[in-house]
Amino acid sequence: MTTNYATLAQVKGALRITDTIDDALLNTAISAASRWLDSYCDRSFSKATAVRDYVPTGRMDALVVDDVHVITAVKIDEDLDRTFGTTLRAIDFQLEPVNQRAAGQEGWPYVRIRPQEEGYWPTAPERRATVRVEGTFGWAAVPDAIREATILQASRLYTRLSSPVGVVSFGVMGAIRVSRFNDPVVEMLLAPFRRVRF
Repeated sequence: MTTNYATLAQVKGALRITDTIDDALLNTAISAASRWLDSYCDRSFSKATAVRDYVPTGRMDALVVDDVHVITAVKIDEDLDRTFGTTLRAIDFQLEPVNQRAAGQEGWPYVRIRPQEEGYWPTAPERRATVRVEGTFGWAAVPDAIREATILQASRLYTRLSSPVGVVSFGVMGAIRVSRFNDPVVEMLLAPFRRVRF
């Protein structure tokens, strides 16, 4: 899942660039910004159909999964023979966030699966994966805030090429250096999407 979260045209528009001379450099900056954003948020806003296995923390605990917006099957290794031979029914679990709404926004993927009714997660003594989730992982659509943060970060990476040693210009007080901190606007845009794991 390596989708870029902004287009070349969007970044060029933000930088007011009308020629094609630096298109390759801009594309590299967009790709680097998108992958940095994945790492910073600890999640991918791309989407891909996949099968992923998980290790439950307890039989009745909510199972934390990668972002998934469509689940086609949840299977468990009930007898611990490494076959994932039992497919759970829809009434055996609840997907969360309920209604795919979080941080005041619609369209969030599911991030937890909670056992319901008689459902449970089998747990192996060696902390082995006993739950398999099949579906479309990632986000159905790239959120606007993610696109804007990518444009800002890609623009910053591209313009950084003009100051490879970290000096932007010289003023009356000496050298004006590139900040070593993240752009506060980018951090603000990403704050609701940043996943914190414990």
